[in-house]
Amino acid sequence: MADGRAYIVALTLLARRELAEAQVRTRLAKRQFEEDEIDAAVERLRGERALDDRRTALARARTEVRIKHRGRARVVRQVEALGIARDIAREAVAEVFAELDEHELLEQALERRLRHGQSLTDPAVLRRIHRYLLGQGFDPGRVTALLRRRAKGQEPGN
Repeated sequence: MADGRAYIVALTLLARRELAEAQVRTRLAKRQFEEDEIDAAVERLRGERALDDRRTALARARTEVRIKHRGRARVVRQVEALGIARDIAREAVAEVFAELDEHELLEQALERRLRHGQSLTDPAVLRRIHRYLLGQGFDPGRVTALLRRRAKGQEPGN
């Protein structure tokens, strides 16, 4: 059975961590398996539900939000980078973000950046934190509004 080895290797990869179909295909190709062996292994894994892009997308989205504290746009990019179809990625991210308060997530990200006694009254610090929060995938409008509100609260005399 030619596809047996590819299947076993793929199953071993999936035992370590949740992978997208595109990731499994790439890793099997790097191990010199033929395209038909890879196709057969992937079909079998899909049939057994060992390989499920939606489940992988949800797992990655939860990790990005809960452990890495990333915003929606960055989470979508990270999930899509796994080779998961755009519609599946966006659905999974929407499902994960429905479970939490995005404003609170943004507030927590800001608090983590301000832990070291930095002040938003310093324009350089304000720009750096703004850039950081945008890079983490938070909505630009929300980031700007939060930073303005917080900077006003830190002005001397307030």
